[in-house]
Amino acid sequence: MVNPALAKNSNSQNVNIMAALKVKFEDLLGTGAHFGHVTRKWSPNFKPFILMEKNGVHIINIDETIRHLDNALSFISGKAKKKGEFLFVGTKAQAKDIVQQEADRCSMFYVVERWLGGTLTNFTTIKKSIKRLHLLEKEGSQIYENQTKKEIQMLNRERIKLSDQHRGIKDMRRLPDAVIIVDAKLESTAVREATILGIPIIAIVDSNTDPTIIDYPIPANDDSIRTIQLIMSVIADTILDTSGKSDNNPEKVANQESDTTEKDAKVETKVASDDTDKKDSPPAVEKVEDPVEEAEEAK
Repeated sequence: MVNPALAKNSNSQNVNIMAALKVKFEDLLGTGAHFGHVTRKWSPNFKPFILMEKNGVHIINIDETIRHLDNALSFISGKAKKKGEFLFVGTKAQAKDIVQQEADRCSMFYVVERWLGGTLTNFTTIKKSIKRLHLLEKEGSQIYENQTKKEIQMLNRERIKLSDQHRGIKDMRRLPDAVIIVDAKLESTAVREATILGIPIIAIVDSNTDPTIIDYPIPANDDSIRTIQLIMSVIADTILDTSGKSDNNPEKVANQESDTTEKDAKVETKVASDDTDKKDSPPAVEKVEDPVEEAEEAK
């Protein structure tokens, strides 16, 4: 039986984490998250997320974006708390660098090159390919022994090709607990494979995408680099804060350490100045009462 006090404490911690990571309306507005596609490209199922039409472009309701993002973060927090693994997917030019950076930061897997058909549904074959990659990357591997120069060059080309294809998933031992996708329309193959296997999908969906096929849709502009950066960074922060993992971004860690060093330096400077003031100040002079004056006062 679960202790009610512990459960209440756990829920309050999740609420505190979600409150700290809450994205503000102004943040999304400033990144252009409210701009959808032109009206002729819209998906009718996206209608609940559309606020209005302006100059032939659909405007996304940012209140709905915040609400659905909070739902997605709550789900991610629950999975991360149970040591769940996530697969980030973003192969479009605007997203690939951001997706790789944020996935690396929270020590999760990613796909930023072309999605290989069967990455999820035929994962057994993918694992064999990854095993072959590990064999080619191993120093002093027997596979290079007694090979001609041309054969070694062919093996090196194979190693480079497999490394590019599997660089984000070569350490993935099992299927992920959830898939996080940028642009669900472009990554339709990944969405279809995750749906077949029953893997939950969190995705940024634009006005040209059907949100009903996504478990946790986040309606937003999936072509804006700043919008993608904002949402992906919040998701990575949620995973880090809930799972207790360390941040793998050296710049962020360095900034935090420099802030701590500055604070410590300020405290030391203040203590030193207080000690100096005490040394420089003249000693207090005690008043010595004259016995003659006391006698006269007594009379």
